[in-house]
Amino acid sequence: MNFGFSEMVFIFLLALIIFGPKKLPEIGRQIGRALNEFKRASNEFKAQIEAEINQLEVEKPRQTILPPATPPMGAVAVESRRSESENGSELAPLPKAPDA
Repeated sequence: MNFGFSEMVFIFLLALIIFGPKKLPEIGRQIGRALNEFKRASNEFKAQIEAEINQLEVEKPRQTILPPATPPMGAVAVESRRSESENGSELAPLPKAPDA
């Protein structure tokens, strides 16, 4: 809330007229206590959420995704082509898929 000086003075005078000079300090204390309690509850909630997140990260180690140990059926063996190119032999062109 971005209240300017004139808006704050207007609100103060309006509260002074409505509640009177005897009730205004008491109302201010009650508002201050309520804001303080809200801030405390908010900080406790935030700390609890962060603790839960940290606990989940400790319990569940990160899993690395590895490729399958054996290539799927019908896959072209890339490793054999690499080893052929390292030996100096040329790579054979990839077989064309049959037309359906």
